[in-house]
Amino acid sequence: MNTKIVIIEDSEDIRETTAELLELSGYTVFQAANGLEGVRLVKAELPDLIICDIMMPHLDGFGVLQVLGQSPELARIPFIFLTAKTDRSDLRKGMELGADDFLTKPFQEIELLKAIETRLKKSKLVEEPARNFDNYEKSDVLLAQKALEFLDLSTFKGDVKSQSFSKKSSIYNEGDSPSRVYFLESGKLKTYHTSQEGKLFITSFVNEGDFFGFVDVLENQSYRESAEALEDCKILSISSSDFLRYINENVHLEVFFRKALTAYLFQNEKILFSMAYQSLRKRVALALIELAETFGGTINKPFTIRLSREDLANRVGTATESVIRTLSEFKKEGLVEVKGGEMTILDLKALMGLKY
Repeated sequence: MNTKIVIIEDSEDIRETTAELLELSGYTVFQAANGLEGVRLVKAELPDLIICDIMMPHLDGFGVLQVLGQSPELARIPFIFLTAKTDRSDLRKGMELGADDFLTKPFQEIELLKAIETRLKKSKLVEEPARNFDNYEKSDVLLAQKALEFLDLSTFKGDVKSQSFSKKSSIYNEGDSPSRVYFLESGKLKTYHTSQEGKLFITSFVNEGDFFGFVDVLENQSYRESAEALEDCKILSISSSDFLRYINENVHLEVFFRKALTAYLFQNEKILFSMAYQSLRKRVALALIELAETFGGTINKPFTIRLSREDLANRVGTATESVIRTLSEFKKEGLVEVKGGEMTILDLKALMGLKY
């Protein structure tokens, strides 16, 4: 399906020239000569991205953004402002209303194309959490069932271990040779990377019923992260050699773990994009959404998780104090409740719909 872009610009020369450039680049373009016409066009076409001038008759660019922001469906569309000046108050006002980017006229063609490409890619990554938490593809469920069969102790022929780990115990460490693949039978854990400066970045949360430690086995390299229990855990594991032998013999297993590898890499790319481009509020919201998704939260009822503010900060990539301030804001807005070591997400849908 073609990517649709709406251009709202009162200067006919700029509008036509921009539209021609985008059409030559493969986009489907719709044009509006003023803000009111632009709002009607956006509602009719539901484009993938909006490019809008600020100074226009009838309804200026800020008005357009404010009107669209009243609809959750329209508010999620990436919005790029075109402006003839770079007044800081205009930039601040636009960002507060939810603008994604600014381009100052006259702009270079490559500037516009790069801005569009970046915003479209970012939008795709950010929109991923908005899927229905309660629905899964039947094929994925079947693959998971097939994958679980290979850890059935009554039938598995190979090197199997069952181990118990207490809270904060290390399962494996960054730099170790990946000699085993793990299955979390009960409990919760985290995987994390340590920078050269000693700072931690949590790369994933793992819930019971999930496999972990297989990424580096599949990529034939040392562990790039460490694994640590968030609470008391029971873990099954098999040797890497048995794991590779079994996935080579069973197409269901190979497809399942290749898809799991892709999902892992995609999730971390999404988090890195969030850290680079999103506000702190949005980044904390995305981390809370991830926690709900990982540990069985649903969109229709409150979800409680025990996680330290430090661990949440290490997933978001910021200071613990900044996370505490943001959670306090969310609490005042009725999005979360924080008591002791527990965080309760009260309105997951609202967190998913945060614009900034």
